[in-house]
Amino acid sequence: MTDLSAINWHAIHQSLWARGWAHTGPLLGPDECVELRGLYDHDARFRTRVVMARHRFGEGEYKYFDHPLPALVRELREGSYGRLAGLANQWNDALGVKDSYPDGHPQFIEACHAQHQTRPTPLMLRYAEGGYNCLHQDLYGTVYFPFQMVVMLNQPGADYDGGHFLLVENRPRAQSAGEALRPARGHGVIFTTRTRPVRSSTEARGATAGSSRGFYRTTMRHGVSTVTRGHRFTLGIVYHDAT
Repeated sequence: MTDLSAINWHAIHQSLWARGWAHTGPLLGPDECVELRGLYDHDARFRTRVVMARHRFGEGEYKYFDHPLPALVRELREGSYGRLAGLANQWNDALGVKDSYPDGHPQFIEACHAQHQTRPTPLMLRYAEGGYNCLHQDLYGTVYFPFQMVVMLNQPGADYDGGHFLLVENRPRAQSAGEALRPARGHGVIFTTRTRPVRSSTEARGATAGSSRGFYRTTMRHGVSTVTRGHRFTLGIVYHDAT
């Protein structure tokens, strides 16, 4: 796994302020991607399996990891949370939300458990040809973290075609805006879980991001476009636990 301290978190924070999402660059090496993909057929590592078509979520399936989480997944989840918690608190300040997030992920999980959110949420998703994921949000209770992350486990263009990661933002009194992303194998995208602050006036661009004034709230959903060839595997890092 990439040393998380070597990642340009300042650039990631800037991108999250500006667009609500950010590329991480490489997080996992090819062998680590193969290792994680190989876990998918070992049901004992997972707490549940969801077939998307049964719930009209799309076409494909995903599995939520059970405890103990694989070491790579745990390290990514805990290590990246610690570099996002401060930004999460800045977003709360901008939106006038009084709640704050602790610096450490174990303390955040304690807050989840206090609200009866005790089930782990990191997951792996598998799509075959024709697979897709409808636009949605991953909210599993009253406690949630404003960011989450996906990491690609195989190579677009080589292992599959199509299957773009989709982000759609709903803006007040304006039409929705969308992005279609295609990260390389081992690379990640950090994105807005539910809502984010956007500065309300272009004239205020010179103000400091994180100010408690001059922001409005937008809503973001994510999904996956249709896979047209091959198989697409993704690791999903959700920082909050589920009820």
